[in-house]
Amino acid sequence: MTDSAAIWTAIENAPRPTLEDLFAADADRVARLSARIEWGEDEFAGGMLLDWSKTHLNDTLLSAFEELADTCGFASKRAALLDGERVNVTEGRAAEHTAQRGVGSDASVEEAAALHARMQMLVEAIHGGALGEINHLIHIGIGGSALGPKLAISALSRDLSLVDVHVVSNIDGVALEDAFAACDPATTLIAVASKTFTTIETMTNAESALKWLRDNGVDDPSGRVIALTASPEKAVEWGVDETRVLPFPESVGGRYSLWSSIGFPVALGVGWDDFEAMLAGAQVVDEHFRDTDGRANLCLRAAFADQFYTRVLGCQTRAVFAYDERLALFPDYLQQLEMESNGKRVTAEGKPVSGPTAPITWGGVGTDAQHAVFQLLHQGTVTVPIDFIASIAPGDQLDPAHHSILLTNCFAQGAALMAGGNMAADGKDPARAFPGNRPSATILCDDLDAVTLGALIAFHEHRTFANAVLMGINPFDQFGVELGKKMARDIEAGGGEFDASTKALLDAAGLG
Repeated sequence: MTDSAAIWTAIENAPRPTLEDLFAADADRVARLSARIEWGEDEFAGGMLLDWSKTHLNDTLLSAFEELADTCGFASKRAALLDGERVNVTEGRAAEHTAQRGVGSDASVEEAAALHARMQMLVEAIHGGALGEINHLIHIGIGGSALGPKLAISALSRDLSLVDVHVVSNIDGVALEDAFAACDPATTLIAVASKTFTTIETMTNAESALKWLRDNGVDDPSGRVIALTASPEKAVEWGVDETRVLPFPESVGGRYSLWSSIGFPVALGVGWDDFEAMLAGAQVVDEHFRDTDGRANLCLRAAFADQFYTRVLGCQTRAVFAYDERLALFPDYLQQLEMESNGKRVTAEGKPVSGPTAPITWGGVGTDAQHAVFQLLHQGTVTVPIDFIASIAPGDQLDPAHHSILLTNCFAQGAALMAGGNMAADGKDPARAFPGNRPSATILCDDLDAVTLGALIAFHEHRTFANAVLMGINPFDQFGVELGKKMARDIEAGGGEFDASTKALLDAAGLG
């Protein structure tokens, strides 16, 4: 087996033709670096096209990265993930989000199905009026307990909303008051999503939500609470009726938890069928990831490009632009998924990493972004690899010109980033010059429905895992979020020693 350092040296020393040269040298480049993932049958048929041809990947780099993946034990680590082994080595547990979608150990898949059936019964009972008239849900969580539901609700509830869902994560009381203002307490449920049922931001918001119900004439506020947790006994101790506790396994981590009972607000808001369709779309990608090797594995191929730009070219950021208003929150979702997973400085063995790890993930919505940040992307002094995401089918019922202009702009941006040029009449004005040779990838979905959303999220989960394997890190812990929270607890408790600046700030805010 070749040493990974030697492979990295070969990758770093490989020729670097421009994108224009890569296309000129290979008439079949688009076919080689584009592929579809398909799902469904008949009227439910669909899929998405993933085009990485406008990146600098070529056969030399792909072969080297395939060798690197073999050297890093990608196949065995993928199997360990999907078999429910303890891949989260620092916390000594598995990462079994794929079992929630039907891909994993038999026991874990069976457990997930049973927990889903329990959630489905409660969702359908609420829709059927078992808890009285319910028009609103305030879903309280933070991090992965909020970002996933918020994304899915935003993407899927525009065509159908059975229950009006408001996701609240911020401890800033303004966020909770905004939800209160939009809801009628007499017809509102509260979902409290916390793995441990001890998260201070979530539990503080939950207490305030109960007080709001009580102050507005609800006789039994605790009876309006649905608990989504891996610690059901804590939820019962807090006062939630055990019939309204929806557990999920300890092996399902926050930013990977949308597929578990954390998806309750999605199922309640848009219906069980859409939640189940999300699971199905994710399962299709799980099976592709499990059954496909080397460059043909599209999640791994995306990671090859990520590693080339981050480690070899030194790109410190990666941008994601969704040319679809329904995916406005997708860059936010990916920020946590990628940066919390792979923003590490040591390997899974606790040794310093040998190169850069996760870039900063950021982005926005086209065409708004074109009139804001694309100036830097086209003419700035930094190279930013970009992912474009779009849907062939529109999400609106307006004049088709709207969607045609939207897609035209999406495709034109990728073309312009690659080609460059000079817009001056004589072609000589440096202020109007575009260097070109700037990489992008495009994910073009047939439609943006629940199946597609599930597939998109699962694709990025596996892409994140593949990047982690190539870097040798553990993507399933997140100790980086703990130090600041510990210091905040110390301040609240009146203890801890702090620097002069922090002390002055505490005094200025009346907290010293």
